[in-house]
Amino acid sequence: MEVTIDNKSGFCFGVVYAIQMAEDILAEDEILYCLGDIVHNDQEVDRLNTLGLEIIDHHKLNTLKNCKVLIRAHGEPPSTYALALKNNIQLLDASCPVVLKLQHQIKEGHEDIQNIDGQIVIYGKDGHAEVTGLVGQTNGEAIIVYTDEDLNKINFNKPIYLYSQTTKSPAAFADVVAKIKNRIISAGSKEKIKFIVHDTLCSQVSRKEPHLKTFSKDHDVIIFVSGTKSSNGKMLYQSCKEENSNSHFISDISEINNEWFLTARSVGICGATSTPRWLMEQVQNTIEKIV
Repeated sequence: MEVTIDNKSGFCFGVVYAIQMAEDILAEDEILYCLGDIVHNDQEVDRLNTLGLEIIDHHKLNTLKNCKVLIRAHGEPPSTYALALKNNIQLLDASCPVVLKLQHQIKEGHEDIQNIDGQIVIYGKDGHAEVTGLVGQTNGEAIIVYTDEDLNKINFNKPIYLYSQTTKSPAAFADVVAKIKNRIISAGSKEKIKFIVHDTLCSQVSRKEPHLKTFSKDHDVIIFVSGTKSSNGKMLYQSCKEENSNSHFISDISEINNEWFLTARSVGICGATSTPRWLMEQVQNTIEKIV
């Protein structure tokens, strides 16, 4: 049986940058605080924890002074930077450049739309770290939509600027765009409503979806390796599952089931942008010993 790791799966450049920054600092310092999981993968977080990385939340941040804190790739709202300045905290900013660009776009859009009494709408998961940082650029005024029910929060008789969390599915975002257009028409405004769609999806994630669909077709069994907290992991796994019903989501080698491979001639291993290469190699070695 052939067991192959997808050569395009694994850490995106934003995660690589954040982890490299943490490792460089921990090579000199005994401890480094990180605001939230540096990556949505428990195994990688545990590895960095052994080097001295301590994950903290915003409550803990409020109690710190005169120290270093790493900002992960997801980015942070302006309030975090203000608190750091107040408490003499040195922020080591590893925010993904794609996320920082989006934050800037939303901040400019929010300033612009004030002049036309409009709304900033963000397609994404409420409470996700990246989305929290994006909403912070609008003084908390942005409308977050994720489900059809969330669309009821939008006033379809007022201008709308739409943005997306960077790791969402292109197909799902297109679906939201279509539904908002239909709701604007149904609202029956006498004036043409300004609806501006900003395509803010990360191209690195977007390109992975069609690639993994092809990869999934080429193998009898797909093992998708990802942390359960990973937003793009859930999305990419569903893409694999749609193409190959013998796709299985795991976070650790302990979740591998020998029966998955009884009649398989080829196994494909892939993962999210938060999945470390070393973990996929562990999965490969484990499967090869089974068969």
